[in-house]
Amino acid sequence: MNLKRFGVPVVVAITAAIALSSCAANEGGAAAPESASSLSGNLVGAGASSQDAAQQAWIAGFQTANPDVTIDYDPSGSGAGRETFLEGASDFAGSDRAFKDEEIAAGGFAKCAADTSVVELPMYISPIAVIFNVEGVDTLNLDAATIAGIFAGNITKWNDEAIVALNPDATLPDLAITPVHRSDDSGTTENFTDYLGAAAPDVWTYEADGVWPFEGGEAAQGTSGVVDAVTNGTGTIGYADASRAGDLGTVAVQVGDDFVEFSPEAAAAIVDASPEAEGRADGDIAIEIDRTSEEAGVYPIVLVSYIIGCQDYEDDENVELVKSYFSYMASPEGQNVAADAAGSAPISDTLREQITAAIDSIQ
Repeated sequence: MNLKRFGVPVVVAITAAIALSSCAANEGGAAAPESASSLSGNLVGAGASSQDAAQQAWIAGFQTANPDVTIDYDPSGSGAGRETFLEGASDFAGSDRAFKDEEIAAGGFAKCAADTSVVELPMYISPIAVIFNVEGVDTLNLDAATIAGIFAGNITKWNDEAIVALNPDATLPDLAITPVHRSDDSGTTENFTDYLGAAAPDVWTYEADGVWPFEGGEAAQGTSGVVDAVTNGTGTIGYADASRAGDLGTVAVQVGDDFVEFSPEAAAAIVDASPEAEGRADGDIAIEIDRTSEEAGVYPIVLVSYIIGCQDYEDDENVELVKSYFSYMASPEGQNVAADAAGSAPISDTLREQITAAIDSIQ
């Protein structure tokens, strides 16, 4: 069932939000120490490091409102998080991709009741910026083929005619381009290469993968490494979480006849404009990002990271706590907390309705 077809009312009891709003401010402006929350217990999560800053902010807000709750999140990486959840060592996972059809069909989710599926909730949306360092140039318009050509090593100078044609008013130097990519297995790399392969298949002939597919250019560890390499280099270009772009030059990506700069609104818009994976169970909101969309105002280079739990937990001890924490993350308050801490794009009201219905289905 595609929940987008239904007008599902947003009826969410967000314990954390209620508790936070009911707290009087103390003299220093902090929340009052008392809470009406009756929730207690411990939740364990593991997975995507992309979510780490958001998770720490979510955990702080939720535990402040629910002082008898402890939540631990290990940013061990998407693959490790999925494996940890599969083995039953965590109550939920964070992952920069949804489980594949064959992984779900294989089953074996230790904490989930037999013959039930998982809920996969796209709670964390982050635009990926194409960043560069060319003196005197703050922004460039580039289409997918040109971006792919640069990172594939086919376009090697900043005054190449492909770049000049898209930026006739820019002063582009006769300077070598140094592409910078991640050296580690990364969800950011997988999403970036997925965009290149989908939007410029004649130029980028590699499969989408978290590991950079060939030697060449400059490799750097993690988001910080890529940003540092681009910042400290000359004629460098890379890709990174948009919140880390800082003062570097950034690319406006061609979508249809327009060039779209990254923004939280444009990142959220591409998710709403993209279809869900077919054949998934209710509550499994796996998004297939339409990297080739020509819809106005969308930014196609995004990372969508999921919160994954059981649709039916084998043990009901923490079900109420799971649903309450998931609801807080999905709430406007929770999404704004994440945006402030991590620069992520708050989910739309339309997507929130779907996620709310999925959370309500957990038992």
